[in-house]
This record gives sequence, structure tokens and C-alpha cells, in this order.
Amino acid sequence: FLRPGPERPGTWLYGHQYIAWHAVETKSSLPGAPNELSLYASEGSWHGKGNSMRRYTLRLDGFVSVNAPLSGGELITKPIQFTGDRLTLNFATSAAGDVLVELQDISGTPVPGYSLAECSPAFGDSIDRTITWERGSDVSQLSGKPIRIRFVLRDADLYSYRFTSER
Repeated sequence: FLRPGPERPGTWLYGHQYIAWHAVETKSSLPGAPNELSLYASEGSWHGKGNSMRRYTLRLDGFVSVNAPLSGGELITKPIQFTGDRLTLNFATSAAGDVLVELQDISGTPVPGYSLAECSPAFGDSIDRTITWERGSDVSQLSGKPIRIRFVLRDADLYSYRFTSER
């Protein structure tokens, strides 16, 4: 899934790139940034430059995303049950984009206190952002009950969601 980049000598023909087994979680070189996944590769070409070692980085849990343009898009889950007291997202938006979340009963009706209108927009780039509504972030009253989650995205990538406990 790593592309060789713009066509130039040694990038598309008569070369090799072998990715080492396993991705390794490493500390980001950016101060304050979350850890990242590192992939190591050996590369070489037929015209004598020798081999080199390269490191590629990916966001944690960032292999695939649901993506929406600035005009928007949405996703509604099948009914799920969870344990925990807060919902966190791994997502990235542009400066103009955002993510809104609504919790629904299994028939698709918004749960009072967890509607889109009550959700604080999430924007930026985070692997562990707690979603909040006007009532706060506590979703424990819905723990163990079947719900649906509606995600409304504008110029955003949603990589994953999870329910966790702060206790």
C-alpha cells in the first residue's frame, strides 16, 4: 500500500522495496504527538546506489477510514451493545471539517441528551478524542443497552471508535 511516489530514476523500474515483518509502535518525533506505527523497509535498485533502510510512519489504528468530503456524509451503525462510560474517536478533519455523533435507540430515534444538535463538534486530528454533548461525555446510562451510532462527517476521516471507562 506504499506507493513509490513521483516517477523518477530508480523509483518505478528495476528496484525493490521489502517491508520488514510487523509494524512497531514508536514514539512520534513531534513533541506532544501520540505514538505512531513504524514500518521499516530495505530498498535498492539495479543501478548501483546500494541498499538503504527507510522508515515509514502511520497513525495508530489508521489503516482504513470512512471518509466524507466537505459537502458531508454520514454513517449509522447496526445495533450494538457496549460497556463503558465514554465514547472516544480516532479521526482527522481539515480546518473546515468536523465530526458530530448522535446516539440512537434501535429504531433510529435519537436518545434524549445525545442528539446531533446537542453534540459538540469534534475537529482536528486525534486518536483518542472523547465525544461530548451538552450533558457531558458520560454515556454509562446506555451501557449494556442496544443502540445505534450516527456519525455525521464533513471533510473528515473516521478511523475507529470505542467505548471506554474512566473509572
